[in-house]
Amino acid sequence: MRELNSITSILVLILVALLISCSSQKPSGEKGFVPLFNGNNLDGWVGNKTSYQAQDGMIIIDPKGTGGGNLFTEKEYGNFILRFEFQLTPGANNGLGIHAPLEGDAAYVGKELQILDNEAEKYAELQEYQYHGSVYGVMPAKRGYLKPFGEWNQQEVIVEHPKIKVILNGVTILEGDYLEASKDGTMDKKDHPGLQRSSGHIGFLGHGDVVHFRNIRIKEL
Repeated sequence: MRELNSITSILVLILVALLISCSSQKPSGEKGFVPLFNGNNLDGWVGNKTSYQAQDGMIIIDPKGTGGGNLFTEKEYGNFILRFEFQLTPGANNGLGIHAPLEGDAAYVGKELQILDNEAEKYAELQEYQYHGSVYGVMPAKRGYLKPFGEWNQQEVIVEHPKIKVILNGVTILEGDYLEASKDGTMDKKDHPGLQRSSGHIGFLGHGDVVHFRNIRIKEL
């Protein structure tokens, strides 16, 4: 009986050790991802480091600053999976630039995915391609999947030029080919030469409003 109890105790200890080991490992879904933001400072980023600041593990936009301008990665990226979390404030407007150069309006010379408080009254009359998750001026995203103020939203952006997919809080809100979508002209009737770009910087595109970002990581494809 003592031997049986001893064997049982050893098995329990082994099981506990395995559980601890598994819990300390990164989820398999995060394999290959590397952080773009270290949580402490804006090393690895270029642009407006006055309005954009690193605080408490977040990139925040200082309401006392201009609140505008862009913050870009130093490195350029082509095909990738980008994951990040964001927290909106009422009426907030920002953007996620991809395949962008460091100069010019990223919505046209690169591509801009809207980051927007869809429910704000002042945005009630926007065009469908201007709401959150849309490829600005080119492809509209589905609405109704943003979390309430004060809650963090999780977003994933998968880019395999010229295809793009945006997943917001577990729901695919946009998926398609931006070159195919614009072959007969863009929705906003403007030139978007950046649609042809297959690589460039990733950035946040400010419009004077406070937005918080955290857990920004990327996997190159």
